[in-house]
Amino acid sequence: MFPVARLNHAVLYVRDAGVAADFYVRHFGFEIVASERGGTAIFLRAGGGDNHHDLGLFSVGVDAPRPQRGATGLYHLAWEVPTIEDLATAASELGAAGALGGSSDHGVSKSLYGADPDGNEFEIMWRVPSEAWGEEEHRGVIRHLDLDAEVRRWGHQGAARA
Repeated sequence: MFPVARLNHAVLYVRDAGVAADFYVRHFGFEIVASERGGTAIFLRAGGGDNHHDLGLFSVGVDAPRPQRGATGLYHLAWEVPTIEDLATAASELGAAGALGGSSDHGVSKSLYGADPDGNEFEIMWRVPSEAWGEEEHRGVIRHLDLDAEVRRWGHQGAARA
């Protein structure tokens, strides 16, 4: 056995790396750190992050098929936001962009789900402070998310967590 500290970055095959990069810059606040191979390989960093890159995008051509739902392979990537207010902002922005597909309350986290222009699914989540997990620490619940109620409950508390 060897220890894993965290996921360092994800790399996605996309139809057009420039189009996909624009989506992640505009909606997620990522910044482009490198564009290689004539713009067919683009590397992005989460805004304010200290990682070299958190996401790599490799162009495979505009005629490439979209990911097949239910097939073996990656289901989604989960991106954590610092506060519940950030999650509410993401819901509004992704909804306006037509990229929001749903939401869930997982007890230990509050989550939004959507897809990028290539159909790659993502989760935007806010992690509930671990001292409030209770029994849900050992469960995998999926409930309806009342985001307004969660903002009222947790507002301004998420930023204090490290």
